[in-house]
Amino acid sequence: MRSRTRTALAALVPVALTGGLLTLTASPAVAADGTTVARADFNGDGKGDVAANAATAHVSGHAEAGQIAVLYGASGGVTATNRTLVSQNTAGVPGAAEPGDEFGSQLAYGDFNGDGYDDLAASAPGEDVGDTADAGSVTLLWGSPSGLTGAGSVTVANPADGVKWGSALVAGDFDGDRRDDLVVSDRDRTVQFLRGGFSSSGEPAAHHPLRVPADYYPWTLTAGDVNGDGATDLVSSGSRLYEPGDGNDNLLYLGGPDGPGSPQARELRSGWVTAIGDIDRDGYGDIVSNTGSTEDLDGNPVPYTYTGGQIWITYGSADGDGRLQAVNQDTPGVPGAAEESDAFGLALDLGDVNKDGYLDLAAGVPQEDIDGVEYAGSVVVLYGTAAGLTGTGAQVFHQDTADVPGANEHWDRFGIEVKLDDVTGDGRADLLAGTFENDNGGIVHLPSGGAKITATGSRALSPTALGVSTSGAPRLGHNFAD
Repeated sequence: MRSRTRTALAALVPVALTGGLLTLTASPAVAADGTTVARADFNGDGKGDVAANAATAHVSGHAEAGQIAVLYGASGGVTATNRTLVSQNTAGVPGAAEPGDEFGSQLAYGDFNGDGYDDLAASAPGEDVGDTADAGSVTLLWGSPSGLTGAGSVTVANPADGVKWGSALVAGDFDGDRRDDLVVSDRDRTVQFLRGGFSSSGEPAAHHPLRVPADYYPWTLTAGDVNGDGATDLVSSGSRLYEPGDGNDNLLYLGGPDGPGSPQARELRSGWVTAIGDIDRDGYGDIVSNTGSTEDLDGNPVPYTYTGGQIWITYGSADGDGRLQAVNQDTPGVPGAAEESDAFGLALDLGDVNKDGYLDLAAGVPQEDIDGVEYAGSVVVLYGTAAGLTGTGAQVFHQDTADVPGANEHWDRFGIEVKLDDVTGDGRADLLAGTFENDNGGIVHLPSGGAKITATGSRALSPTALGVSTSGAPRLGHNFAD
């Protein structure tokens, strides 16, 4: 949901809860945020890789030109040295680094050309094209045994010629043909389905626009197979009349042989949808959203202290009457306490930390005050069970936690973005957390210790260590590729 990041926009949007329930069903993972939550592997070594943006970084002196830091998995986890830094000045990447392009603003991974290596779609919504200011662009960076090098990268044409093309991206096998496709939106209320595999010149096999209401602005796109037919489905979270403060509508587009169809009549709960996965391993996918909830399960008002700080899980079922679960910092076992503006759940991601088959959830709490330090931020890890997510055994980490690098400082906003991915190759998801750090940003890696996330062996990756300029406000790690 950028030019603004997914998490940053959610911070701006207090939403009310409306609508009904959604039936979700499991299937094999086919792309990011699928039912079992696939992880990226750009170099084909079997270990998860992570692409993190620094979309407002200076490149060759050009302000907010944008870069992407690609961190390759290894048995010891991600490091500052085992990485690739990509910008529009990287050899083979189309275009050139220019002020305000914000290259890497949105990121999505999938095997778009069917060669067995994951590729990366990266948008630059601020790029001028011809006489059109902020027309935007989307670039495909091809995976290879060497990872993402920039070689042969191509620009994907904008079928609608709108503005800020690439404001949201998501990958998935939306037509069920076992090839990854791409869905891209712009700020002209256009959402385009682009069928894989893509040619070496960036041409999709086919494309068509998705129907959206006339007054609807799509801010985020989330992918996952919600009905078990083997085709990825699409959820668009957006707002009416470009007024995000007035709430949001979630539209469900079911995948099929021709890709996503028309939005379904069934309604989803409001809230920014960020993950789909089978948390309780019952064979049905579950949908996770973050929300500044002002109502409880029955539609009754709840204290303002939950605003910006509640997670909704809609559990799938066979009859369409799946139960709802609300989780906040007043939920038994969840660390902390629900307080105004904590932003609990502002960033969310699913992964299996302990290899028990149940998906666990990392929830960023980037505006939490800790020991009097304003907006120091934290990350809460909740564990999945046969009964769903539970506060039992929940963990919290911040920069004053023993063995976590750094220290809690004013406005660090630790947990502004989170990712649960297996970057060591042991079959267990590790935690990566983005941090604000005076607009420089940064990434902290906390490994799985087998049964839980542990701070032992954790490390911090700063912009300087990764080669990102700290001029201006690079904001490294404010968005990880989905």
